[in-house]
Amino acid sequence: MQFLTMPLEDIALTLLEKLGLAWWIEVTTTVPHCTYFFGPFASKSEAESCQSGYLEDLEDEGATGITVNIKRCQPKELTILWEERPAESFKSAPPPTNTPPSRSPNPGRIPQN
Repeated sequence: MQFLTMPLEDIALTLLEKLGLAWWIEVTTTVPHCTYFFGPFASKSEAESCQSGYLEDLEDEGATGITVNIKRCQPKELTILWEERPAESFKSAPPPTNTPPSRSPNPGRIPQN
């Protein structure tokens, strides 16, 4: 019975979050290459009024190339550092490199020891 001890505002926000109707501030930076989610908020205007503090903190930490999107979502992670993601975690394949594939001296054969 956790809801009985929560203020009404918290109950409403929890419900909005569970339904995917809460508002989140999505901030993407190029350096470091990250996506951050701040929230949840009960309204878009509440998120807009809070965003400057989050942006100021990121700028103070040296982040650059900052873009902001306020949207309704249910982020699975609050901070995503893209450089540390394995290739299989991307929805599409990473861009190809200019390095040609290595060639075996005996293609199709298993080396003998």
